[in-house]
Amino acid sequence: MKLGVNIDHIATLRQVRHAALPDPVVAAALAEMAGADGITVHLREDRRHIQDADVARLRQAVRTKLNLEMSLAPAIVERALEFTPPCACLVPERRQELTTEGGLDVCAAFDEVKRVTGLLQANGTLVSLFIDPDLAHVDAAANAKATFIELHTGAFAEARSEERQRRELDKLIRAAQHAHARGLRVNAGHGLDYHNVHLMHQVPHVEELNIGHAIVARAVLVGLDRAVRDMVALIANRWQSTPNP
Repeated sequence: MKLGVNIDHIATLRQVRHAALPDPVVAAALAEMAGADGITVHLREDRRHIQDADVARLRQAVRTKLNLEMSLAPAIVERALEFTPPCACLVPERRQELTTEGGLDVCAAFDEVKRVTGLLQANGTLVSLFIDPDLAHVDAAANAKATFIELHTGAFAEARSEERQRRELDKLIRAAQHAHARGLRVNAGHGLDYHNVHLMHQVPHVEELNIGHAIVARAVLVGLDRAVRDMVALIANRWQSTPNP
């Protein structure tokens, strides 16, 4: 499995002071040098962290792969068509949320999802749909002609008992198997950290994990280089739990 590092919260720290630092572009370069296989950013309607200028600069600077998380909002779609990112992940978005709270309801928004997916693909962008591990949404994603799904791992990550964690992991396994059978490629992410990421090896067909908050939080204590390298090692199954800072 590969690692995509979400650097939104580097920009969150910058925006607290409306300052120039820390620079997400520098963070992206450090993450890549530490072994990240891609960089993910979410251009939100409220621009609470990543700004348009960040995406434009990252589009030029990222040497691995830039993945743009985005809503279906017309203005955001328009900007994505201008930026032409190699990859885009369609996600739900609410102004009041602290972070993305669930998967995209592809069934309810099917026509718009299919339309935006087609626009982005015609513009040279691979499209992923961020969905809960629900077979109906997997089918809808396949029918919308997406290339990837990204399975929302939040319920798994937030499970507070081994029994609940096992149930959520089984949902991810079934969804990944079904997606593969429908011809979809599979990524996963949300809430994954240094203590649970090794369990994702049980989910078949997953190509990439997108992880942000846990890496940036650890980077505050040990530095971004080590935080990324530690996660790369966990995903590579070199360790079974987090090394101490």
